[in-house]
Amino acid sequence: MSAFVHPDEIRSRFSAALSAMYRAEVPQYGELLTLVAEVNAEALKADPAGADRLAAAGELARLCEERHGAIRVGTADELATIARAFAVMGMAPVSYYNLAPAGVPVHSTAFRPVDPAALARNPFRVFCSLLRLELIADQDLRQEAAAALARRDIFTPGARALIETAETAGGLDEDQADRFVSELLETFRWHAEATVSAATYERLVAAHRLIADVVSFKGPHINHLTPRTLDIDAAQAAMPERGITPKETIEGPPARACPILLRQTSFKALQEAIAFPGADGAVQGVHTARFGEIEQRGCALTPTGRALYDAALASKDFSALPDDWTALRRNGLAWFRYRATPQGLAGRAETADLEALIALGHVVAEPITYEDFLPVSAAGIFQSNLGAEVREAYAVDPAKADFEQALGRSVLDEMVLYQAEQEASIAAALKALGLAEAAA
Repeated sequence: MSAFVHPDEIRSRFSAALSAMYRAEVPQYGELLTLVAEVNAEALKADPAGADRLAAAGELARLCEERHGAIRVGTADELATIARAFAVMGMAPVSYYNLAPAGVPVHSTAFRPVDPAALARNPFRVFCSLLRLELIADQDLRQEAAAALARRDIFTPGARALIETAETAGGLDEDQADRFVSELLETFRWHAEATVSAATYERLVAAHRLIADVVSFKGPHINHLTPRTLDIDAAQAAMPERGITPKETIEGPPARACPILLRQTSFKALQEAIAFPGADGAVQGVHTARFGEIEQRGCALTPTGRALYDAALASKDFSALPDDWTALRRNGLAWFRYRATPQGLAGRAETADLEALIALGHVVAEPITYEDFLPVSAAGIFQSNLGAEVREAYAVDPAKADFEQALGRSVLDEMVLYQAEQEASIAAALKALGLAEAAA
């Protein structure tokens, strides 16, 4: 029997194939990758100490591979099946995002690796949104949208078969893994032929451009792929020089010496030619949805830190969040990974107190990278690139239970994951130093 290909390897192959496909479909994405690589090289050159920290934390090796994508699906079956496909690649749904309060009729999760070693190998993530049909006010249009979604299958028969094979056999061999990547890629491919009439499309656009994007096509084309930059302000400033028009503002927290959470910017969505079916042949039109995005990832915040961030976001005053790693750590505002130093390993620790060990240079604390998303920022990116007017919030409560029922499983809690990583690192550092546990 052939050996199974590790899920991390399948994920890496799929991420690379998706990036190549999107680069061919959206040439400006390739220009964006070049720009980000140059900005990152300059940032590392200007801050050798920072480069050393990234290397020690295992962040440097993954930087050039790092991407997140985004898709939007229309039905519970589509969401449940895409979850099964991502599981083949070692990706699990993390967190629930309700975008309705920002006027976007979807709720979402992020599929990503959750094990620190898997993240270090390839942290590919996909922000996946499910259309909330119940938020379409026009009942007739809602029924038309549901009928259009019911007529399509966004997965090839080969993809469905290989997902089932992976689940029943426990994995995929080399040939199966390559075929899986090829078959699943078709789900993310752009199709220039609409599945609804031009008149129906215009009615969907009038309800919300995102609804039209989800309902009108053969599949949930990838609408952006996002490389990670170390200096998003420099990237934003350089975009116009490359013929790329960025959105007006960077989403997320302001620039800081100690970056937190996530900052994002993007170039404006493309107008792409599409053909609508008509009684007398195809009717030509245009669709606006796909764009390019850049992100800068900072430190993950604890629930206490996140509460301070949310309050700061509302008041536009971020002074309550210290811009200092030691203060963030000592005040329990951010998650950190702890590691025994060569000095600590060579010496003999006489205390199990973590703060004392850090002061002695026996342990270092490295901020844990935020691997997730911010719903306000996601909504801001969506709205700015859909060309839609600002809309009022939908007057609905979060529907997490409905989303998880459609997904077929519960989403993981990002805070639980970060806390587990921090605690595991403390235990490993103390064990390496011959200590049982840190003082309370």
